[in-house]
Amino acid sequence: MTPIPDVQSSADTRHLAINKVGVKSLCHPVRVSDRDGGVQHTIATFNMYVGLPHNFKGTHMSRFVEILNSHEREISVENFPAMLREMLERLEAETGHIEMNFPYFINKAAPISGVKSLMNYDVTLSGDIRNNSISPSLKVVVPVTSLCPCSREISERGAHNQRSHVTVTVSAKRFIWIEEIVDLVEEKASCELYGLLKRPDEKYVTERAYDNPKFVEDMVRDVAACLNADPRVEAYAVESENFESIHNHSAYALINRDKRVQN
Repeated sequence: MTPIPDVQSSADTRHLAINKVGVKSLCHPVRVSDRDGGVQHTIATFNMYVGLPHNFKGTHMSRFVEILNSHEREISVENFPAMLREMLERLEAETGHIEMNFPYFINKAAPISGVKSLMNYDVTLSGDIRNNSISPSLKVVVPVTSLCPCSREISERGAHNQRSHVTVTVSAKRFIWIEEIVDLVEEKASCELYGLLKRPDEKYVTERAYDNPKFVEDMVRDVAACLNADPRVEAYAVESENFESIHNHSAYALINRDKRVQN
């Protein structure tokens, strides 16, 4: 049988290393443990990359898919570090990066009626590996309500409000639940969101937001202050985007900090 050439492993003479090469938007089932002791089965979208030395022409793209399929349905947050190490070994690389993005659901009770409904949150678990050292991070996008303090102050009747996306990305030295990030953001918003509201609930959330106005700047500062005080958090980024109801643009604010670096 005539050998099939391995073009990817052939030499390259341009002397240009590639920081990331791999596959994007690869879907696969995953399991995610929740804070109440249960397990959610969801679908994650994976981006998987390795660093390619200057002397190799290409990487073996099929091996990324093989890594996911070898775990069948056993991919989870818990074995994420092992998957990073396996990727380096299979691809014969020195550095690697994996992103695992998935919808996460929390069953929430409405504030007055108590009726329950699911709220979904966009979550991304990322990890870099270099010299067998793994640097993980967790990103959670939390939709909330914000009400404008200026609008409330200058208006005789009502105030404009909008839905906002607060995105928190944390690197921590100890485990942090997804629910902890969600709780923190929702507590600091003008009001949290619910999948299902009855009329008494709608009255409550409307008045709650009016009594708790927040600029986009207030949102990121309030969340950042709590992350500063959390000894588990080593670095973070807090973003808030308000999808304005009286403008055709968004308001935006960002605070990021690496607590390991002295300011």
